[in-house]
Amino acid sequence: MSPSRPPTGPERYLLGPFKQVLTMEDLPLKGPLRDSQLPLLEDAGIVLHGGLIERIGPYATLRADCPRAEVTEFHISEPSVALPGFIDAHTHSCFAGSRSRDYALRNSGSSYLEIAQSGGGIWDSVQQTRAASPQTLETLLLQRIDRFLSAGITTLEVKSGYGLSIPSELKMLRVIKAASQKTVMDLIPTCLAAHTLPRDFDGSPTAYLEMLIETLFPRLLEEQLTNRLDAFVEESAFTLAEIIPYLSAGKALGFDLTVHADQFTTGGSEAAILCGALSADHLEASTKKEVNALAQSDVVATALPGASLGLGCGFTPARALLDAGACLAIASDYNPGSAPMGDLLTQASILGAFEKLSNAEVLSGITFRAGAALKKTDRGRLLPGFKADLTIFPAGHFNEILYHQGQLRPSAVWKGGTCVVDKNT
Repeated sequence: MSPSRPPTGPERYLLGPFKQVLTMEDLPLKGPLRDSQLPLLEDAGIVLHGGLIERIGPYATLRADCPRAEVTEFHISEPSVALPGFIDAHTHSCFAGSRSRDYALRNSGSSYLEIAQSGGGIWDSVQQTRAASPQTLETLLLQRIDRFLSAGITTLEVKSGYGLSIPSELKMLRVIKAASQKTVMDLIPTCLAAHTLPRDFDGSPTAYLEMLIETLFPRLLEEQLTNRLDAFVEESAFTLAEIIPYLSAGKALGFDLTVHADQFTTGGSEAAILCGALSADHLEASTKKEVNALAQSDVVATALPGASLGLGCGFTPARALLDAGACLAIASDYNPGSAPMGDLLTQASILGAFEKLSNAEVLSGITFRAGAALKKTDRGRLLPGFKADLTIFPAGHFNEILYHQGQLRPSAVWKGGTCVVDKNT
């Protein structure tokens, strides 16, 4: 079955038996986790109905309770582990072109700023994305969505930000909206028009941001393109003083906020906290001060290990954030420049090894804690009434999933109560 086509068929399924089901029930949103805290059901089954989880329990009991005429059984013949569908809460998946030249220059010693100043960096992607037709961008996005689904991701955040003009930002967000109607994936669109100051804008950063507030924000609301805003707070983008009025204006209009924060220098996480953002993403440059401030706030700290791998820099201080009491999400940051891998499970596994994160902390970071970064509390746990989004791995124990560092792939993925990936057929 192609994951990019809405499925058809019976609405009630019985899945199982599973060696293990990780429900993530009752795990806290913030702070450290031990693997012994993971709620495990063994020899379990799951009943799905109407796109939601209806029941979870011993497989034999569910099978005896479900009349054969009312349920379609999806028998699991090999040892398998079921857990919530993964949530990738930070991607730039809508783009055209490649930045392989940037990657080569970085590995040869050029800095991020040097590459940007020489015509590479974000502006290179802006030019290529502006030149692409909406049809091309939509095709590329749908292809990437299929790859994400095959990797077990069932909710995907997608940013604009490679338009950096009113027409081009609208084009990108319209493409994301159109793609969302052609896939089973839940796409969460985010406007990142405040990615950097466009080189062809004749004015100051403040003037550019004011133009977005006055001209772009009304269009976003009118066309219902997104209810989320993002901004890059950095030396190469916007300062703390410049971005606070922009984020505050968006907040006043009802937009949810997220911030590209503390990637190379600090300041962005402060903006996220001051403006009441849902999340502060990157945080590679965060010090003890920023870590403690985030832990004392309701802002989700989102680590992006793909950017660390792509740029060859240190990782987000994930261990310190958790120990301080923060909510840690993990996302891929998939983009053509700094994070071209786009493999969430591999990146999360590597982050866990370097930052000494428990499997419970990593898996929570790509399920219900990532859902909190998107204000999606109806997914990320396997509980009655939650979205029937599941990722199933061919393994006898959940430890195998991260042990293989992304090389163990899902054998099946269920989205909204229907099987959209089945590698056994």
